[in-house]
Amino acid sequence: MNNRPIGIFDSGVGGTSIWKEINGLLSNEDTIYLADSKNAPYGEKSEEQILQLSIKNTEFLLAKDCKLIVVACNTATTNAISYLRENYDVPFIGIEPAIKPAALQSQSKKVGVLATKGTLSSSLFHYTSKNHASGIQIIEQEGTGLVKLIEAGMANSAMSKRVLEIKLAPMLAAEIDYLVLGCTHYPYLIPVLREMLPENVKIIDSGEAVARQTKSVLEQNGLSNPSEGKGKHHFFTNADVRILESFLKGEKSNVKTAFLDF
Repeated sequence: MNNRPIGIFDSGVGGTSIWKEINGLLSNEDTIYLADSKNAPYGEKSEEQILQLSIKNTEFLLAKDCKLIVVACNTATTNAISYLRENYDVPFIGIEPAIKPAALQSQSKKVGVLATKGTLSSSLFHYTSKNHASGIQIIEQEGTGLVKLIEAGMANSAMSKRVLEIKLAPMLAAEIDYLVLGCTHYPYLIPVLREMLPENVKIIDSGEAVARQTKSVLEQNGLSNPSEGKGKHHFFTNADVRILESFLKGEKSNVKTAFLDF
């Protein structure tokens, strides 16, 4: 059982930012990644649609004999992970905006959150904000359009920069000192964000924390792979494989990609 792969799914290529953190920490583990790019972005869909897509993705990964599933999508986590945990007999790791560490470290007491509509409107997001950001001004901005640009390989384009200028304006006016990225696609915008933000503004995402939690849950459940060799990784997408491959440049030859017609 311990040699079975870790399953990871996202509404597209964004979750590869999470995969890279997991692979960096757990390089001996095999992984299977599912990019549901055909249905991206999840953040603009209804809660029921998000739930049904999450169920579909989960059952695909379970059919591949995954021992643990990482929901590498903020929107899917906030809208579906409770159902998934109640109805499937494997551990699930979720992801949500890293508001707590940002709130604890902020000196200005003003934190920006860039996320999808589906995440910002969820009860889990509001619970986290209320319980871990007391006394902190949270400036929320929906990143409408950004996921589609990233999925199209346009993270560093002039259009992305124009969208970000609009989204960042209220945060800069409020003089934030932390920007929380509340979507796994958004770490691919960091090079552009670094150019646009003052040097004192720190950018924080959840990738490293998710990797550590994955390691912890594997150990707690006796699921860690004892092998010391490098893991093998399979990536599936229901959109252009070349886009997915472009996000995996520089990875080792044990990474394989495939088109999935569903």
